[in-house]
Amino acid sequence: MALNPPLHDWAGKTVWLVGASTGIGRATAALLHAQGAQVVVSARTASALAAFERAHPGSHGMALDATDRTAVRAAAADIVGRFGGIDLALYCAGTYTPMRATAFDLEVALRHQQVNCVGALVLLDAVLPQLLRQADAGRGGHLSLVSSVAGYRGLPQGLAYGPTKAALINLAETLYLDLHPRGLGVSLINPGFVETPLTAQNDFNMPALMSAEAAAAAIVRGWARGEFEIHFPRRFTAGLRLLRCLPYGLYFRAVSRLTGL
Repeated sequence: MALNPPLHDWAGKTVWLVGASTGIGRATAALLHAQGAQVVVSARTASALAAFERAHPGSHGMALDATDRTAVRAAAADIVGRFGGIDLALYCAGTYTPMRATAFDLEVALRHQQVNCVGALVLLDAVLPQLLRQADAGRGGHLSLVSSVAGYRGLPQGLAYGPTKAALINLAETLYLDLHPRGLGVSLINPGFVETPLTAQNDFNMPALMSAEAAAAAIVRGWARGEFEIHFPRRFTAGLRLLRCLPYGLYFRAVSRLTGL
């Protein structure tokens, strides 16, 4: 059952992807551009955005720090001024450093909170008023957050990363309850292992590892189906979703046995 208005026709739609210089964000921006969307990409690295613009004529890059509320508000106002609105805003900025309690680093943990969580809230602050105005005018709009299956439950080496992704899952669920009645779409993207600069840090086997391009295709398919949670690859994420249902005693034993940690 579709929980959101399906997004099929991207021609002429204005989409803003925050955190789109590499990985899933960049691949999704490229795919939407190929399908006719007016694509705006944001990240801290201006050179990466300029390279995207060159490779995708008609796209627009806005360099900014996703946690800088003044810069993000200004970018949102600029987009609305240039293109008349925002049809989809995707928060895909993120950072990841493996961490266990035996090597806790407060600064690294706080950086995860800022980039993965606070940045999402900053985007909401910038775009929600515009999306609500669009809803009142009958245009609608869509918010999408990239979380992770690592946010389902606690996992070894996820001390800094996992809690931030769990927060995004809760945030998306709450946003849906508030915004769906207004005719706005909200979706939650929970990838498994995707080949990106962040996962390149992992020194363990990553089951069902997929390319960023395959991830982008799964995301766009999920939007077309009107899904709330878009999770992939399903042969991997289906098992993790089942683990969410286990009582703690069974869950802790299962994860320890599966990871060897």
